[in-house]
Amino acid sequence: MTPEPAHARVELLGNRVLDGPNLYFTRQAIKTTLDLGAWCAAPEETVSAAFRALDSRRPKIGEPGGPVRDRCVMRLAEVVTRQIAQLSGTGRLGVRVRHGEEPGEYVVAFPWNRRERGRALGRAIARALDDLLDTERANDACVRAAADVRDAEQGPRETLPRPRVPVISITGTNGKTTTTRLVAHIAMTAGRTTAWSSTDGVLVMGEHIEHGDYSGPAGAQAVLATPGLEVAVLETARGGLLNRGMGVPYNDVSVVTNVTSDHLGSGGINTVDQLAEVKAIITKVTRPSGWCVLNGDDPRVWAMRVGTPAQLVAFTLDPNAPCIREVRAARGKAFTVIDGFIACIEDGGIDMLVSLDDVPMTLAGLSRHNVANALAGAAGALALGLPRSAVVQGLKTFAPDATLNPGRMNVYSLPLGADQQASVIIDMAHNEGGLEALLDVGRGLVAPGSRLLLGLGTGGDRSDEILVALGELAGRGADVVHVVHKEHYLRGRTMEDLEKHLRDGLSHVGAHAEASHETELDGLRGLLDVAHDGDVVAVMTHSHQAELHAWLLEHGATTDGPREIRRKVRAARGSGDAPIDSVPDEARDDVRIAIDALERAASHDTSPSVFGDMATSLKALLESP
Repeated sequence: MTPEPAHARVELLGNRVLDGPNLYFTRQAIKTTLDLGAWCAAPEETVSAAFRALDSRRPKIGEPGGPVRDRCVMRLAEVVTRQIAQLSGTGRLGVRVRHGEEPGEYVVAFPWNRRERGRALGRAIARALDDLLDTERANDACVRAAADVRDAEQGPRETLPRPRVPVISITGTNGKTTTTRLVAHIAMTAGRTTAWSSTDGVLVMGEHIEHGDYSGPAGAQAVLATPGLEVAVLETARGGLLNRGMGVPYNDVSVVTNVTSDHLGSGGINTVDQLAEVKAIITKVTRPSGWCVLNGDDPRVWAMRVGTPAQLVAFTLDPNAPCIREVRAARGKAFTVIDGFIACIEDGGIDMLVSLDDVPMTLAGLSRHNVANALAGAAGALALGLPRSAVVQGLKTFAPDATLNPGRMNVYSLPLGADQQASVIIDMAHNEGGLEALLDVGRGLVAPGSRLLLGLGTGGDRSDEILVALGELAGRGADVVHVVHKEHYLRGRTMEDLEKHLRDGLSHVGAHAEASHETELDGLRGLLDVAHDGDVVAVMTHSHQAELHAWLLEHGATTDGPREIRRKVRAARGSGDAPIDSVPDEARDDVRIAIDALERAASHDTSPSVFGDMATSLKALLESP
């Protein structure tokens, strides 16, 4: 091998192997990150000489540090990559060049067939670009680099395992974990052997086999290795897509819940549009015979319909949304809410699946984001081919509690003393969308004359702007705010720095944090110390959900079921404390007449399930105390 130059001016910052579909290609690739600041600042004569040495048409070079020079440097990196590949025996190589995280950093990506040869090409690109800066070494720069690639060991021809069972990939900024759990619950309700991966681990039939964040390729591979597997449900997060690629070469169903500002400034993703590009990866590898389920209320998500080969499904909270007309014209399906029912619209008509009142995760319809998650989950489950009856039953039995959906809008009643109690909500509201949803639900449960108390906190890997925005949301939406830190998720920040930005946001809207706590449990205790009868205490949790749940139960808290939540919602609206799921005595005869009529209609209708479900719901009302 040729010796390295004594003083390298182009630095190889990373040479990462992406084992599956990724931001750059729908197959495995190498992601080579380079510091090309020397080329951004080089004299025009040096840049011009480099293109002459490469025998390549010279683009406009531009002033050092300017936008034209930036494009010129990207073109130079692409030309060098293609020439080295060709000289080392690879023709027509796909190359993508993008900006890195810092000024002067660039990412060069290309597919690989042999792992070590691919990594060797990444190293060779850095070497050639460095040699091109030296007029004495420039003419043979790519020849020497190509020799290094040819001399490298080829390494294994690794490929991802091809799934032998239906696979659904689920991504989004908010709601992906809840939707993943819901689809898995429906699959188990259908009697299928189900495994799923998510941010809290790998589970098989509801039992943890791995704990931790497994929303990347490692989680997917663990799921697919499950003996006797029949359905694979994969939560697919931004980090895994960027750093390792997808854990499967394709999927049968893809679901995108939404895309909002989160984790910006990390991994070269600086805008929401770029984040949407990352999330769209799972839609591009969905089989043409499969289904792509998209949020029709989110323009960035709905735009992903252009890049998927699969059939389209839209879900929307608006039954008159334009996406419904568009998806029906494409012979797809739409899921929405009609007359308080989750409904599926397709060529055959409208199938009213289940009333929102019978879907516990919607919190009596109060949690709009969970209504959207229910639509996405129902659409994804039916797209997998799971029976309609299992989808309906799964929606009816998926409770937002610490068993089925831990850390996601879990609601408790906690005694405060004689004849007094507060409501407590534990939720992983880690970004702006999550906090807005938490505040909406919390406000919807506050009794008249009572308050909403918020434990405000998030991970340290959010940008300064997002932290300030979280503070502003908290200040506008809550009556009392305490800062609650996540000591294991500071991610390079100090508590003081993170808290400063949260407090800045609060001050922008004329609010302030009354206290600060180093742990989530300390924050919960501190908020309860100042809570009064009828107050709602909402805590943004991350890693300590199980600890908070255990502490609440030890201190007499009970988990709120659908009936208790409906009672609180009714009380918050000033409608009294009587259960809204009971029937007054004077109306019972009328309800029985309605049941008889519905059952007769069910016996003659071509889609009897709609009338049968309504009759069943009315019977349940009669049986309520």
